[in-house]
Amino acid sequence: MHIMSSLAGLMGIQLESLTDKLKRTLIISVLIGILVTIALGFALAAGYIALAAKFGPLIAALAMSGGALILALAVYLGSLIGQGSRKRQEVERRHSSESSALITTAAISALPLLLRSPVARTIGLPLAAVAAFFILGNDKDNDRND
Repeated sequence: MHIMSSLAGLMGIQLESLTDKLKRTLIISVLIGILVTIALGFALAAGYIALAAKFGPLIAALAMSGGALILALAVYLGSLIGQGSRKRQEVERRHSSESSALITTAAISALPLLLRSPVARTIGLPLAAVAAFFILGNDKDNDRND
């Protein structure tokens, strides 16, 4: 740990101030979480009391448990949809990086051949550079639109 604090000091990071800030943030977040849990408990109790007064205690308990189950199902389905979306984005990102690597490898492989010919050096290299710019520029434009 001594080495880590020395390295942090060399990089200009005050480790003590960071840990103090982290502790304060953690304490505040825990307190907020506890208070929100208490508030939700009272809101559920008030909802149960209101439903029990109108429909009876058995129907109120069934309605609240049914509502909780429906909310749990909605959260689960939402997480499945989000997981599929993240997988799709990861596949697209991997495909984009693989195609960029393939284009780069092809360009590097063709470079010695282009450098041998004087005509290719004067015409081919600038054309290859412009083509690479447009190909790689279009990939970055598509990434920004997503």
